[in-house]
Amino acid sequence: MSADESTAKDLVQTLKDGQKGYSASAEKLADGERPEWAETMRRFEQQRAKFAQEIVAMGHEYGDDVDASGSALATVHRGWLTLKDALTGDKPSGVLDAAVQGEDHTVSEYEKALKEDLSDGFRTVVQRQHAEIVAARDEVKGLQQAS
Repeated sequence: MSADESTAKDLVQTLKDGQKGYSASAEKLADGERPEWAETMRRFEQQRAKFAQEIVAMGHEYGDDVDASGSALATVHRGWLTLKDALTGDKPSGVLDAAVQGEDHTVSEYEKALKEDLSDGFRTVVQRQHAEIVAARDEVKGLQQAS
């Protein structure tokens, strides 16, 4: 398996986890004290879906199936899994805390990917997505600080 294929599989799974996490966050925030934050969560949910689709499409161009389930190791350390616990509470701050933890994990997965020996085209996509994910994390941290 090439570095691109392996890295793409890990990133797609991380993005899908983030998409689910943002969806759950939006649902929790929509009827709470800060429904406007739900729109931000939905925007990032859509961003993650778009990013995953982009990576999957690139993989298909090269004949790789990168949409398969992630490795067992990835399942163990997914950063967004902590969101489940926060969603049992009623405070928007708890949802944002979990979202920031998930984002920190996503950023670290992208930084790990950028250390790999990736093809130029894939590296360009990963770098662009990384920058947008860092901006998303910073925006969520801004909401967290405002809560």
